[in-house]
Amino acid sequence: MNNSNIKDLENKCKWLRRTCFEMLLSVKSGHPGSTLSQIEILVSLYYGEIIKYFKNEPFHPDKDKIIISKGHAAMGLYPIFADIGYFNKKELENFGKKDSMLKLFGNISIPGIDCTSGSLGHGLGVGCGFALSAKKRNKKNKTYIILSEGEMYEGSVWESALFASHHSLDNLIVILDRNRNIILGDTEECLALEPIKEKWSSFGFHADEVDGHSVADLIDKFNKFNDINNKPKILIANTTKGKGISFMENKANWHYWNPISDELINKARSELKIDE
Repeated sequence: MNNSNIKDLENKCKWLRRTCFEMLLSVKSGHPGSTLSQIEILVSLYYGEIIKYFKNEPFHPDKDKIIISKGHAAMGLYPIFADIGYFNKKELENFGKKDSMLKLFGNISIPGIDCTSGSLGHGLGVGCGFALSAKKRNKKNKTYIILSEGEMYEGSVWESALFASHHSLDNLIVILDRNRNIILGDTEECLALEPIKEKWSSFGFHADEVDGHSVADLIDKFNKFNDINNKPKILIANTTKGKGISFMENKANWHYWNPISDELINKARSELKIDE
């Protein structure tokens, strides 16, 4: 991928961040920190030609599955889904409002959302079911799961990891959004998770790490996963909570929306300006 394409994808990241920020601002609610840390991951999957989808066809039987297991961040997909024709772009203006199709948490009533999530620790189990079903039906569909590191505190995650390894679900790709911050603060201070890569490897996964804010590196790692057979995969994406808005970065309190001044709103918009 040449530098021009990478620049286009980086601007796509700014577009997605800016759109998500404006959506959250419009309802003064939601989860900005967790949404903004995964932006490059989502852009790499959809605009880096990694995930298989069909424009204007959210229910196409041959599309890949995607689950944002940390369901409070599922809204990061909404602008992408509108952009690829899953629903009208005007729906974004109704995000989070009464009777809106687009909820704060993703659910399967929304075209493109494959799994209702939000109860943490269950996305991987559902994804294992999708992946096993595809294998049994000789389908080439892959399942991508964006997992939060806080979910690694849930026993159901490790039960699902054992299941995925036992069934050699090489069509299952987990992306761990490793921003080091859960609602209570730094994971390594709350209850240490390291060494993460070694833990997942010991459960039978092919594990790798990446700069989670480099679209070029993310795309490269995803493509290399295609050569790994007979094992589920996990990509540990090292990210920054609240990435892209300086006063939100690495701040656990921005897990939730906070009151914000006009000065800070203008600052965020300036930092999210798309380069010409």
